[in-house]
Amino acid sequence: MTTTLITGANRSLGLETARRLIEAGHTVYAGMRDLASGDAVAALGAIPVQLDVADQSSVDAALASLPELDVLVNNAGILGTSFTADDLDADAMASVLDTNVVGIVRVTQAALPLLRRSAHPVIVNVASGVGWPRFLTTEGTDEFPVPAIPYAASKAAVIALTVQYAKNLPGFRVNVSDPGYTATDFNRHGGHQTVTEGTDATVRLATLGADGPTGEFHNRAGRIDY
Repeated sequence: MTTTLITGANRSLGLETARRLIEAGHTVYAGMRDLASGDAVAALGAIPVQLDVADQSSVDAALASLPELDVLVNNAGILGTSFTADDLDADAMASVLDTNVVGIVRVTQAALPLLRRSAHPVIVNVASGVGWPRFLTTEGTDEFPVPAIPYAASKAAVIALTVQYAKNLPGFRVNVSDPGYTATDFNRHGGHQTVTEGTDATVRLATLGADGPTGEFHNRAGRIDY
């Protein structure tokens, strides 16, 4: 049995990822800041775990509660409060980076001892095409109209840290996914993809075999070339 931890698993993309991985036979621990919001994941058969990626003590306690771990899906993230250069300040930037980037490092570092005991350790970091400069600068893409600086910068950092983790952990499969423009609470359900379509890349990367790729960026169509 494959044991998987998903952060931010109580709604939207995280909840759908939990559903699909349970369907694939995984035992899923569903991380969330507030266990009171865990009814939906519990109904799927996942095990709710209190986990706030911005709180080191919460991260440490959550990982200490797991008996084993094979797959880590770093899904938790925030959009932030700044959407243009005019409303941006250092605190708004720091808040998004702390959750979206440093939060991944907190969870991953705490998870490494368990993952290293796995015969086939896998890490999937959920980023976004909004962190990909080619998409941000190409008219006609979903990403081109996005003006927000902190969210884009944080997702660019997630892509880079994934590549570096993959280089540092050669026995792991470490990859990063782009859900695409998916209808979620983030965009007031304005995206043109369903949550199932939005989790295609994440689920595929979470279920890789030992001979699968590592250090790659994928969306639901496959690898995104650097």
